[in-house]
Amino acid sequence: MATNGKEGRAVGPLQLLALGLNGIVGVGIFFVPATVAAGAPGLGGVLVFLATGLALLPAAFAFAILGRRFDEDGGPVVFARAAFGPGVAFLVGWVAYVSGFFSLAAVVVGLVNATAPACGLTGAMPRRAAAVLLVLALALVVASGLRLSARLWTSLTALKLVPLLLLLGALAVGFASLPPPAPPVVSRSWLAAGLAVMFSFQGFEVVPVIAGQVRSSFRAIPMATVGSLGLAIVLYCALALACVLALPALASSSAPLADAAGVLGGSGLARLVAAGTSVSALGIAFAMTVTTPRYLSALAAGEHHLLDLDRYSSRGVPLRALAVTAVVAAGLVGAQELGELFALSSIAVLMQYGVSAAALLVLAWRRQRGLVPPDAWPALPTLLVGVVLVRYGATLREAATALGAVAVGLLLLWLATRRRQPAGPRG
Repeated sequence: MATNGKEGRAVGPLQLLALGLNGIVGVGIFFVPATVAAGAPGLGGVLVFLATGLALLPAAFAFAILGRRFDEDGGPVVFARAAFGPGVAFLVGWVAYVSGFFSLAAVVVGLVNATAPACGLTGAMPRRAAAVLLVLALALVVASGLRLSARLWTSLTALKLVPLLLLLGALAVGFASLPPPAPPVVSRSWLAAGLAVMFSFQGFEVVPVIAGQVRSSFRAIPMATVGSLGLAIVLYCALALACVLALPALASSSAPLADAAGVLGGSGLARLVAAGTSVSALGIAFAMTVTTPRYLSALAAGEHHLLDLDRYSSRGVPLRALAVTAVVAAGLVGAQELGELFALSSIAVLMQYGVSAAALLVLAWRRQRGLVPPDAWPALPTLLVGVVLVRYGATLREAATALGAVAVGLLLLWLATRRRQPAGPRG
């Protein structure tokens, strides 16, 4: 029988908050301020960060309201299963899982390529070997138990935040001597800027994925989901302000946070912030190694029980699902054009937003899981955000990649359904 390791829950509320922050504060924030400045110069960029973060708060509340009522791993997969049945849940989980191991491979390849010169890796084969070894090393750490993993992702989160907080400290010291920024001028280009910011705010949705391993999950899930996004809003707005004040030509900067750090704190701080990019990528890769196999284990639970992939170790790790994910990701790191596959992540997140919001509406309408209709208030704003992102943010290539993943998922679901059907009478 499968177990989810609930006997000893390894993740506390602060570690769960760190997981959410780690998921949001990725590599994107180190470069997005320049993109935003192109469409919303001056203080307009700061307002775009603020407005976009606030627009995503209903989505965080939707995940928080649902997450506190499902004391098991899987997040959107178990939400969809409760509201719509195993078929929809399987498709949601499958797309999230495929996105997860593609994104893990892409982040690892990017991290290795960025650090290769400093490590003396000059050829393609040594870099590929290093990427494979990094994937396997992350998987081995995760396999050792969720308690160690929680400590490691919390440490990585702290390490990635240190240079960003030092940058804000330098801003506070030199604020009075900086020239005033340009006042905001609202225009249609703010929408494009907001789309770039919105994708940089994603990541809080991973919090309920490990709900079955969290102590006091009824209180910890909402705190970590909404709290991580709230802290990220404050942090991102402050970082955007630092870039706007320090860099008059912000839109042309290729590394805005590092350039702002150089202006405000000198070359030492600039190097530290630049190094934070790699630490941030490592933190994201590790978090993906922790959470992605749990989508697969959630798929294998319920009515499917595929190859006992839902079986957990006594230390709260789905070892078989982790092994499958590590092997697939290690194989992918040698592939080319991973950037195209990485694009599936935005579609996968949008699917999780949409299905979770719809599940909240359905479950609240049915008054299931202790929900009542007023609890569904975040659903409609979340669906609206999803529609805007699909309409203006998704490309045809991303949509085609997502449809391909859904087609494979439908095939797997059909095969799993046939496997469960009893054989007919023999003549």
